[in-house]
Amino acid sequence: MELVFPTYPIKIENREGSLQVWDMIRRKWIILQKEEYVRQQLIQHMILGKEISKGRISVEKEIRYQKLRKRFDIVVYDSFGKPFILCEIKSPEVPLSQDTLNQISQYNSVIQAPHLLVTNGLELWFFSLDEAGKYQMKEW
Repeated sequence: MELVFPTYPIKIENREGSLQVWDMIRRKWIILQKEEYVRQQLIQHMILGKEISKGRISVEKEIRYQKLRKRFDIVVYDSFGKPFILCEIKSPEVPLSQDTLNQISQYNSVIQAPHLLVTNGLELWFFSLDEAGKYQMKEW
């Protein structure tokens, strides 16, 4: 599968009867599903391609949205520890849509990141907060 960002070598092994990938952020083996492959490639691109310190990346942490427990995919923090980029990852066969934007908007009402990234690996949408308080699509 060709992604919209460069691909990097990742550690994949057959463990306990399933293919698993090493997640360097969570420091554990994760079952390799299509969405997880996209997530791991994006993480590698952030670290190796965008030179973001892995210490500033958080993966799959729980948040509360209107009394519901939700899990964000990735948050990149700035040098002060404030959320900087909120990422929503989808499997390649899931097209990016208004529903995807609604989901990341709900999460961001809690996270309050000035940048939003949505990808299924085949497409990548990146938004930044402008001076008027509106999110505008930008290049990433």
